[in-house]
Amino acid sequence: MVITIDGSSADPIYLQLRGQIISAIASGELSPGDPLPSVRSLASDLGINLHTVNKAYAVLRDEGYLIMRGRAGAVVADRGLASVRRAHEEQGERMVETLRRLALAHRARGGSYEEFMTEAAAAADDAFAQDEGAAPRGEEN
Repeated sequence: MVITIDGSSADPIYLQLRGQIISAIASGELSPGDPLPSVRSLASDLGINLHTVNKAYAVLRDEGYLIMRGRAGAVVADRGLASVRRAHEEQGERMVETLRRLALAHRARGGSYEEFMTEAAAAADDAFAQDEGAAPRGEEN
């Protein structure tokens, strides 16, 4: 897994790390049980503060993507664990609320339901495009 930091991005570095690790899990590049680099080694490799990496790992742990095993470090969580399922359910609830807020903001700017759904579908297509055999929207077999 290659992690890069965009110094010109408006996104905080810890959120850039979080996003790239989630992307690696979603694409299958990281699997349940795979270890992540230690906080110190990743911070050193990227030339960033170790507290930034620690914050990213803590957020990923709280969201159910990682399990922290003390000195053994962080590993990708097994989705079957009850605590991970609970974290994923909470994440799902937050996702629904975020989608609702985005839809309301789109509507308040004069956007239509169809425009919102088109943009949402395009974003989902992009997110799921890495799945083997997934056809882009409208090109199903």
